[in-house]
Amino acid sequence: MEGLMRKTSKLVGLAGAALALSLLTGCSQQPDPAQQAVNAANRADQAASRAEAASQRAQQAAAQAQAAASRVEQAASDAKAAADRAEAIASKTTAGGASHHRMRRRHKAAAEEGGAAAPAPADTGAAPAPATP
Repeated sequence: MEGLMRKTSKLVGLAGAALALSLLTGCSQQPDPAQQAVNAANRADQAASRAEAASQRAQQAAAQAQAAASRVEQAASDAKAAADRAEAIASKTTAGGASHHRMRRRHKAAAEEGGAAAPAPADTGAAPAPATP
């Protein structure tokens, strides 16, 4: 009887192991096609959301780049205007300074020729001073 019990318990043990194994393999099977389709649709929806967010970020970056380019263009225009003003001032200064420098040489030469005599007054376009009696 003892031998029969051992054989029966071994069979029951093997049957239990086989049942447990079949339950485990049954649970790990792939989902049915409908569930696979739902999973794929969810993944596609998530990918579309990420793509839309990336598109919005790209549009914002493009707008910022356009604004920066506009600021650079304005700064370049301002710099050109300042350079033009500086050139105009420099040309006036150079032209005015040269004539002043020539007048100074003329007065110095006249003073040297006349010895101690004072140089003749330059014609300023003003009326002569009245004589005092």
